[in-house]
Amino acid sequence: RLRGLDVAGENDLSFLTDLQYRRQAEASRAGALVVPRAAVGLQQDLLFCDDPAVAMAELLELFHPREVLRGGIHPAAVIGQGCSIAKTAYVGPYAVIGDGCEIGEECEVHAQVHLASRVRLGRGVVLHPHVSVYENTEIGDHVIVHSGTVLGADGHGYLWREGGYRKIPQVGHVCIEEGVEIGANSAVDRATMEVTRVGRGTKIDNLVQVGHNVSIGENGMLCAQAGIAGSTRVGNAVVMAGQSGMADHLRIGDGVKVGAKAAVLRDAESEQALGGIPAIEYSKWRRQSVMLGRLGEMNRRIRALEKKLRELEDREQ
Repeated sequence: RLRGLDVAGENDLSFLTDLQYRRQAEASRAGALVVPRAAVGLQQDLLFCDDPAVAMAELLELFHPREVLRGGIHPAAVIGQGCSIAKTAYVGPYAVIGDGCEIGEECEVHAQVHLASRVRLGRGVVLHPHVSVYENTEIGDHVIVHSGTVLGADGHGYLWREGGYRKIPQVGHVCIEEGVEIGANSAVDRATMEVTRVGRGTKIDNLVQVGHNVSIGENGMLCAQAGIAGSTRVGNAVVMAGQSGMADHLRIGDGVKVGAKAAVLRDAESEQALGGIPAIEYSKWRRQSVMLGRLGEMNRRIRALEKKLRELEDREQ
């Protein structure tokens, strides 16, 4: 079996993906370890490789192959008019496929998925149970969408008029490009008039909100509970840590990294690292955080100095 360092036994294979975990590897009861080439001197049988993390991913795929479903439409599925469904595609029970949908080769549309009208799925798309996809949404090849996610719901667009909110119709659509994976219970809203786009290879965690008219570049990483407000343009390879957010109508350059809980309220140039509320350059934010922890001590010292100053002034008088 393949098991973690702390639970592996003498008949198990485990992994040392980073030398910072060497102590855990030394204490592990694993019979063998996959290790980087610099990891010498361990007592277990060792399998050396250039990149143990990649080796771990490959071995997990080998030991735990993903179940491939046979093509076909379950009798309990509901299929609309004018649909094109490849013979190798699978449509599960109680899935609802709207009029004019296109489902490509080797797609998996699992139980109780709902596709509204004119949804297009590329090759090898996997929609897990209870995914909802609104009309005119485009999903590229080899996209994976996990349970409870909603693609193409109305964007949050309203006008305050005469003591109430007037809804702005959201008539655009969503485009999810090739190789994207979206976690459970996330949402990507449709554009007001054009397109909300998630770029090729981007990975989105659970409970992430992507607002209307947002454009996310290629190979981004959005962690749990991150949120992007409407009409923000996000570059390639941008990372948003957990619970971080971006305001609306921003321009975020390539390679920007946003720390956990940070709030980005203005444009960011490429390759910046940001942290804090409002978000600033990360090293500056860290210095400010350290200073914040010292405010109590500084306040006491200032009061003591003020007291001494008053005493000196009283003596002079």
